[in-house]
Amino acid sequence: MPTAIGFSRYGAPEVLHPLQIETPRPGPGQALVRVRAAGVNPVDCKIRRGEFAGAEPRRFPQRLGNEFAGTVVELGPDNPAESAVAVGTDVLGSASAQAYAETLVVDTAGLVVKPPSVPWEAAAGLPAAGQTARTALLRLDVRPGDVVLVHAAAGGVGTIAVQLARELGARVIGTASEANHDYLRGLGAVPVAYGPGLTERVRALVPEGIDAALDLVGGEAVTTSLALVGDRRRIGTTVDRKAVEEHGVQRVGGRSHAALREVADMAAADRLTLPVRTFPLGEAASAHRAVETGHVRGKVVLLVPGLGSAAHPGVAPRAPHLGSV
Repeated sequence: MPTAIGFSRYGAPEVLHPLQIETPRPGPGQALVRVRAAGVNPVDCKIRRGEFAGAEPRRFPQRLGNEFAGTVVELGPDNPAESAVAVGTDVLGSASAQAYAETLVVDTAGLVVKPPSVPWEAAAGLPAAGQTARTALLRLDVRPGDVVLVHAAAGGVGTIAVQLARELGARVIGTASEANHDYLRGLGAVPVAYGPGLTERVRALVPEGIDAALDLVGGEAVTTSLALVGDRRRIGTTVDRKAVEEHGVQRVGGRSHAALREVADMAAADRLTLPVRTFPLGEAASAHRAVETGHVRGKVVLLVPGLGSAAHPGVAPRAPHLGSV
């Protein structure tokens, strides 16, 4: 039986443990994917801690993981004949709390073919960060010549948002700890330290003001954005619901097949970089601890070992190609 990682009570990373699951079967328009790598995101830690427990029925065990890269091993009925996805195709895509696993079932319509040059672990880190960053910049109407402020610019979404904004012809100011300033310069952003006095530091860098701001942390980041951006519709947040309700800023992010295909193509063309820190699937607790430090550069990704007897006989497991785009 395939293995997944889940938890049977809310709590610290130690509550994560292996689960034996039945091999899922793909239904109409779906594919069974042999997972090679799965991205770890801050929302996974929030779910594990029970921060959304009041919004949904309490059912255990629960599973985690919203992004992955893997190989299609079986197709369900009624998949479009013109689909680029076939058995044996390497793909990446989004899931719904099930990607920390050896196998999963997803709709083929949301899958993107993995470029051969993009390593497994990098491909698994693209769906959440890539789709969020691209759709956010679209909502904020980032244009050539804009000055864009990206809060938490060294993280997964921030790293990609900086590069996409530069591709769009914008000048980017990125907040990060001092340790990540050279990294941000390498991405093409002007770094600024977060913390008390952030608004004044950004204003000194850009006296003419900021055209758009992307908040990935909430709190002080929203306060600074409100002080520096004239049009609140051009302030977007992925995390601060209170700011959306009280100040009229936009809630941004979301999934887009076109956005994911775009960032995958950019990675294949060496126009996008995403540092990745990897952990084996069985060390998901350690991966969560790393994410919870709040100081990860790029993404944390779980590598899924080859299936043993549970592997589909028609698909030979391949070892992950380590590295980053």
